[in-house]
Amino acid sequence: MSVAIKARTALALGVPNLVRALSYRLGVKTGLNPVRRLRGAAPAGPFFAMPACAARPPKPERLLVASQAWQTSARLFSHWPIAVTDEPPDWHSNLLTGKQIAEPDREWWRIPDFDPAVGDIKQIWEASRFDWVLAFAQRARKGDAASYERLERWLADWSARNPPYCGPNWKCGQEASMRVMHLAMAAVMLGQVDTASPALLELVRLHLQRIAPTLRYAMAQDNNHGTSEAAALFIGGSWLSRKGVAGGARWAALGRKWLENRAARLISLDGTFSQYSVTYHRVMLDTYCMVEVWRRRLALTAFSGQMAVFMQAATRWLYVMTRPENGDAPNLGANDGARLLQLTDTDYRDFRPSVQLAAALFWGMRAYAEDGAWNQPLRWLGVDVPERVFTPGWLELFDDGGFGVLRRGDVLAVLRYPLFRFRPSQADALHLDLWVGGRNLLRDGGSYSYNTEPKWLNYFGGTESHNTVQFDDRDQMPRLSRFLFGDWLRTIEHEGRREAADALTYGAAYRDRQGAYHRRRVALAGDALHVQDRIEGFARKAVLRWRLEPGEWQVEGHCVRNGAHTLRVQADVPLVRFELTTGWESRYYLEKTELPVLEIEVDQPGTLMSEYRWAP
Repeated sequence: MSVAIKARTALALGVPNLVRALSYRLGVKTGLNPVRRLRGAAPAGPFFAMPACAARPPKPERLLVASQAWQTSARLFSHWPIAVTDEPPDWHSNLLTGKQIAEPDREWWRIPDFDPAVGDIKQIWEASRFDWVLAFAQRARKGDAASYERLERWLADWSARNPPYCGPNWKCGQEASMRVMHLAMAAVMLGQVDTASPALLELVRLHLQRIAPTLRYAMAQDNNHGTSEAAALFIGGSWLSRKGVAGGARWAALGRKWLENRAARLISLDGTFSQYSVTYHRVMLDTYCMVEVWRRRLALTAFSGQMAVFMQAATRWLYVMTRPENGDAPNLGANDGARLLQLTDTDYRDFRPSVQLAAALFWGMRAYAEDGAWNQPLRWLGVDVPERVFTPGWLELFDDGGFGVLRRGDVLAVLRYPLFRFRPSQADALHLDLWVGGRNLLRDGGSYSYNTEPKWLNYFGGTESHNTVQFDDRDQMPRLSRFLFGDWLRTIEHEGRREAADALTYGAAYRDRQGAYHRRRVALAGDALHVQDRIEGFARKAVLRWRLEPGEWQVEGHCVRNGAHTLRVQADVPLVRFELTTGWESRYYLEKTELPVLEIEVDQPGTLMSEYRWAP
């Protein structure tokens, strides 16, 4: 890779961020960063008290539905089932493969990020995100003594087996932050914020000691590492301060400062989050929801009006992307299976609980009028279900983030075009997602895994796994590393949304560093989607791909058909190839499944016209 590409990418990332990241790495390596000098003793408990349970709980309590996760089974990354017993899991093992990390008692900074003997370290971290703390706390509040006993036993075991600052579970500040947030939410649900035990407060303090010294690195990422770690400092610091623990007020102030800063920097006025990902957007929004729940519970000073504006915008963004029929959403951007605040047994791909909680907290309205599982997080966290409901017809413009949204009735089309203030995680320029009701007819590939063979890293993050045009068998941007592309694309033409009696339209175009040009215009009518792709500037060939909903697709000339669904493609130049092939998608982390892909190949500049029709 040329030095020029790396230099341009470094400048795009931002000099302050590079300085933060490099100083962090240098400080940890040399021992100058105080994080290497941290010491502490593991608290033994008790952490929580068994809540009193009335023989006949009042009606509000009877409305609470506890999660059944982590009783006899659990789902890692909200998908992969594992067996659960009363005994705690092995906190140092990959629970899907059984492989254990070598020397689990080493200082965290001596443990490599990628250990080929163990595999993806996220598979070790997953059980230590304390999702089970929430589930056990819910059932304990409902009077289940066995869940309370298990909660105490597992926390004591985790504390003993993960002594402060040693082992893989202390390696990441964001992972530590998730534990703090979940412990705090468990205390809210159990009514034990003000009566927190010394052991619980000490466990929180030990985590904040780990998070604070490496905060500069989290901020350098310009992603949810910064929001998560700021949230943990604010929540944990204000908790410790309330109980008179030294350092608490300082950590709380630091967390408040960076929560405000990250909202203003990472969230556009249209609500788009810096990671350009639906699932990471949920992580960020759930994080700020926990912050606001905590702020209200402790009656702390409100955040600025500016931050409130960004939170409202971010809520609206996820609301628009989420399908009300089943809670699913386009699989846009990176998707690593992250999911915070799991207070319902709804599927990982059901975003409605997060949308409903955020709407209540930041808009004072509810996104979904009917009662359902999406109201459970509000009830568990003491948030009133608002009377007012979002009104349809809100403008759906996300031009700051590069998402062109078209919606008619229950049909949603989302055009992804390149407006990168922050580093893109996928080469997905001019990808198009299409939904009718809860059905994803034209779909994105997802991520699959961050620690896998290069061919899968390149496939899922690359142009081939998106509904767009690929030039000369290469990605739209050169890959510099596992998480970084170079020569970020930019939109050179933009046709804003136009509304006519017969259709909604949107369009954009880019030209890459090698001269290839792609302009896409989209028109959404009552029962059809029309797409016009103008392409030029490539050397050998261009391939247009449409990634289809699995089904019995058949080729009929220059058309493919699946029952009442048809996709027809024409061009003003000869087609070299019109072929139904097999591709891959990953809707859940570490899962990949086959799906049909229509590929149309040309070897000269021209215009391709696609028409997708479905039954009205």
